[in-house]
Amino acid sequence: MPSSRVRAIGFSSTLAIAELARQLREQGTDVIDFSAGQPDFPTPEAVKLAGKRAIDENRTGYTATAGIAELRAAIATRFRAERGLDYPSEAVLVSCGAKASLFLAFQALLEPGDEAIVPVPYWTSYPEQVKLAGGRPVFVRCRAERGFRLEPQELARAITPRTRLVILNSPANPTGASYRREELAPLAELCVERGLWVVADEIYSKLVYDGERFCGIADLGAAIRSRTVIVDGVSKTYSMTGWRIGFAVGPSEVIAGMTKLQSHSTSHATSIAQWAALAALALPDDEIRPRVDEFRRRRDELLRGLAQVPGWSCTVPEGSFYLFPAVAEGPAGPGRPGALRDGDAVARYLLEHAAVAVVPGAAFGAPGHVRLSYAVSLERVREGVARIARAMAAARGADP
Repeated sequence: MPSSRVRAIGFSSTLAIAELARQLREQGTDVIDFSAGQPDFPTPEAVKLAGKRAIDENRTGYTATAGIAELRAAIATRFRAERGLDYPSEAVLVSCGAKASLFLAFQALLEPGDEAIVPVPYWTSYPEQVKLAGGRPVFVRCRAERGFRLEPQELARAITPRTRLVILNSPANPTGASYRREELAPLAELCVERGLWVVADEIYSKLVYDGERFCGIADLGAAIRSRTVIVDGVSKTYSMTGWRIGFAVGPSEVIAGMTKLQSHSTSHATSIAQWAALAALALPDDEIRPRVDEFRRRRDELLRGLAQVPGWSCTVPEGSFYLFPAVAEGPAGPGRPGALRDGDAVARYLLEHAAVAVVPGAAFGAPGHVRLSYAVSLERVREGVARIARAMAAARGADP
């Protein structure tokens, strides 16, 4: 019998849908996969070459637990140059992906029974990781009409004497919501006033659109910066999901605690991947901009297409590469023994009748929605939207 902590959590729903889509493809079905949370672009050539060079130069042994000195220094330099945040290398930890960095942050900050405020919709692993650290997730719903952003009055209402930290994801998975400075300011003030920590998941910080400039909560001054752990990485920006390199920066004592935990778990991130990540951080923004522009084009095409699906509505995401439309209840269609009442039913229906994979919103705490990733080619976006429109029209008994 597994332990109680294992029984208390579930599998990642996003990975489960991606696996089902993969199995259908292996059976010969042409599945358009809007479920995957990874870019479809290849890892940049300079990064691949750096990884190969690390192998050729036999840089394949153990590294320092917190990461190679060169990479930690490069991460600190990036925060200083781009955002004016002065972190020493000792305040940087390199881990096996941003997910690992988040896990370590919760383990380092939460005591049993502590409450962690989780804005809804949330990335699927946040509440599970909080529970694994002995904490209790407290869910605060964010309204679509407010762009799915956490509002200060809602945060204030959720705070209790047991509240320890707030999770802030910007740009967000699954909604694409990105906070502006003026929206972060009251949240920062409240967290400082109440003595709360902030775990800021900024893995999509380079993927913002429409001329917006990313702003993180730690950018708002020394008081909130001293209570913030920033989590980022190279996976989304540089198409390096499988390289498994993430990092965390924050107060040195917290990073030291996270490093201690890592020393007894994974030891350190893969040496070869660390050298590749160092090459990624050295790339100019001009290397990344065409990818961001392409994501924006796909976003706009997907928004136009979904606007034609009866009963669906969608906010415009400012970042990441996801749409999170609300899906309305529809009548039973041919061969369907009931209404498409929620995101779960819609996701199953689309996979079975349109060979389109989307993630049910229940995985993110919002069952009336589905998540679509536009990390697929523009051609596949167009085909996928056409399939969705036809399938939903058929479900309603209407002509597509």
